[in-house]
Amino acid sequence: MAGKAAPTPGALLCALLWAAAAAAGGGPEDNPAPGAFGRVYRGAVNISAERVYAFAYRSEPGQVDAVRVYVNSSSENLRYPVLFVVRQQKGVLSWQVPLIFRGLYQRTYNYQEVSRTLCPSEPTPEARPSDQIIFVDVASMAPFNIAYELLVTRLENFQLETNKAFNFTASPSQPQYFLYKFPQDVDSVIINVVSDASYPCSVVSVQDIVCPVYDLDHNVEFNGVYQSMTKQAAITVQRKDFPGEQFFVVFVIKPEDYACGGSVPSSIHGNVNRTWNLQRTKNLQVTIVPSIKKSVYVQAMFFSFLSFLSFYLGSVVVAFVHYISTDMKLTVPFGSVSIAGSGIMTSSQPISASTPEGSSYGAIDESSSSAGRQLSSPERRPPAGSDTDSSVEEESDFDTMPEIESDKNIIRTKVFLYLSDLSRKDRRIVSKKYKIYFWNIITIAVFYALPVIQLVITYQTVVNVTGNQDICYYNFLCAHPLGVLSAFNNILSNVGHMMLGFLFLLIVLRRDILHRRAMEMKDIYTLDYGIPKHFGLFYAMGIALMMEGVLSACYHVCPNYSNFQFDTSFMYMIAGLCMLKLYQTRHPDINASAYSAYASFAVVISLAVLGVVFGKNDMWFWVVFSMIHVVGSLALSTQIYYMGRFKMGECYLGIFRRAVMVLYTDCIQQCSRPMYMDRMVLLIVGNLVNWSFAIFGLVYRPRDFASYILGIFICNLLLYLAFYIIMKLRSSEKLLPIPMFCIVATAVVWAAALYFFFQTLSSWEETPAESREKNRPCILLGFFDDHDVWHFLSAAALFFSFLVLLTLDDDLDTVRRDKIPVF
Repeated sequence: MAGKAAPTPGALLCALLWAAAAAAGGGPEDNPAPGAFGRVYRGAVNISAERVYAFAYRSEPGQVDAVRVYVNSSSENLRYPVLFVVRQQKGVLSWQVPLIFRGLYQRTYNYQEVSRTLCPSEPTPEARPSDQIIFVDVASMAPFNIAYELLVTRLENFQLETNKAFNFTASPSQPQYFLYKFPQDVDSVIINVVSDASYPCSVVSVQDIVCPVYDLDHNVEFNGVYQSMTKQAAITVQRKDFPGEQFFVVFVIKPEDYACGGSVPSSIHGNVNRTWNLQRTKNLQVTIVPSIKKSVYVQAMFFSFLSFLSFYLGSVVVAFVHYISTDMKLTVPFGSVSIAGSGIMTSSQPISASTPEGSSYGAIDESSSSAGRQLSSPERRPPAGSDTDSSVEEESDFDTMPEIESDKNIIRTKVFLYLSDLSRKDRRIVSKKYKIYFWNIITIAVFYALPVIQLVITYQTVVNVTGNQDICYYNFLCAHPLGVLSAFNNILSNVGHMMLGFLFLLIVLRRDILHRRAMEMKDIYTLDYGIPKHFGLFYAMGIALMMEGVLSACYHVCPNYSNFQFDTSFMYMIAGLCMLKLYQTRHPDINASAYSAYASFAVVISLAVLGVVFGKNDMWFWVVFSMIHVVGSLALSTQIYYMGRFKMGECYLGIFRRAVMVLYTDCIQQCSRPMYMDRMVLLIVGNLVNWSFAIFGLVYRPRDFASYILGIFICNLLLYLAFYIIMKLRSSEKLLPIPMFCIVATAVVWAAALYFFFQTLSSWEETPAESREKNRPCILLGFFDDHDVWHFLSAAALFFSFLVLLTLDDDLDTVRRDKIPVF
């Protein structure tokens, strides 16, 4: 005996079991047969004959051993399947062959080859090796013999290593899972899974070290975190979520591809008993890499706040320079103007018209100009700085122009209008009218934001509780969690909108305060110089920019198809408010009230919600929306062309009569030159653009309806701004250095921002698995992705855009209003 190896305790146990069964009169087919790893066992079973195999192995201290069982049966008889039961020390695993998977419409997919990894034994704290035994029972209720094959192997590469790619193959009946242990110095890892083929659809799951492991299509979603996958998947896993500092990575192939965007079965018929076996195999590669450290979070937050604090510093420098150059000059002789800090230039020279003599624009005779000035001079203006509350000053439906009904229509029908013709109302009442924009948008923001915040918190809670990462469309290759948030970087990058929106409010507040101070020092109302200073819309724009940051952050808590309108609602309002402000600049008396403006925005947002629900496939919705779009464009064009002299409430069909009248008088009676040439050109181009959008929507029916509406708003805003600047230069007005810098900065930053915007990193227009194919790694500080850079740049671009509107007409502060043309 000295030259023989001692048998293992497991082998002795199997031998004892065999001997006991033989002494009791049983045959080998009824008792455990010692099995060898790596050997193929063939046999047959029926109702009276079953097989039991015992496999013993020794587990080394601290080592996790995994065993994989492969079975095959040539029988396709679903009535009498072969049953396999695997008994371990702490669990039982069973399945049948053929293995049946169910899809949509109760379609069935049968697999005769099945391979499963057994739940590995836990490492024992003992210092010596331990012996493990596995029993495999093979049985069937068939009255005839059914052949089978059995192969049991020990896995050599069961534990995944950090930064080392591992390749393997899986199928619906042959799922795979592996073990990963956190290294000592790693608190977070990213599991990257790639495949060359989009289909078959697969699922990647991360589960705790608990038996049983859910590794089949019908139960993989029962435990842990999971994603569907075509070509790419990525899951960020943190050490704190796994007390044992280890987890399983499970790979399951689905029997159908509809969950990943593949074809959907058309009916329940066909392929009912078809055997698939290896027809849906998929080659996968998994790599686990360390995620970023906590210090990167700190650097990213410092970068975000310091970047936008630099705008505050730049604004302080500009304000200080402006104070040194102009704010000290508060007293000037009559005939020149100085309104410090309010964007009004100081001049010590007599004021002359900005439109040179002989200019074709606004050239009317002296008598006409004098008449216009007489009409524009009210009998008596209230003293400066007397903005007191009274019932007379409240917003109402009554026009406060003196003898308004007898002269306003006469004034507004002049071929050439000047600012004095459209700034005749009491400044106090007009200013209060525009302040309503500010107070209303605060109310809207509160009532809109609170349910949005509650909803996205619910979304994030559902993701964290269920582990279903298909609910939210993140860029999973650059989604850095913090606390309960899955993608903190996408939320942090919106801080620029809030900080720059608040900075814009401070700039407007400074201009407002200094303008009021200048009004108190000198009765500037009797001079009628420059653009009327109404800051209500500017305040509303600043609040809208801040709310865009808040709602964009809310959307990125869990971006998906259902809540995308949160990210765009205040974009509509920003574009609309900018257009209203641009129009108000030279039409202060006839601009839309806050109530009608916000009611219009409510209609737009309602249409956006309807578009999300019905805009994907319903042609009737696009027909109705296009009709509303075209009719609305015509109605607004008529209002603009006639300077608000036509009230739509007077006659429902009057708007169409007026449109026909415009075509008849301006295009038939005097086709050579319309009565209001500049307005006519703008409105023709604007209507062509809007009709083009309507036709595009009817033909292509874009799924992203919210972005489609936003594109309409932005194109109209850019068109109007370009028209305004062209007409300003055509009228021999000039652009001062600050607005010129803001215009250039706006163009440059918007161009850079749009470049990153079109770097699509995810798309809720597709399935979650297809969206993940677009995921990309971080590009800035290892923390921010392309879309985060878009957030940074778009915030700066909107800020510069607002400054353009705020400073664009600063050159007119020393020009009389009866010399400033209206366009």
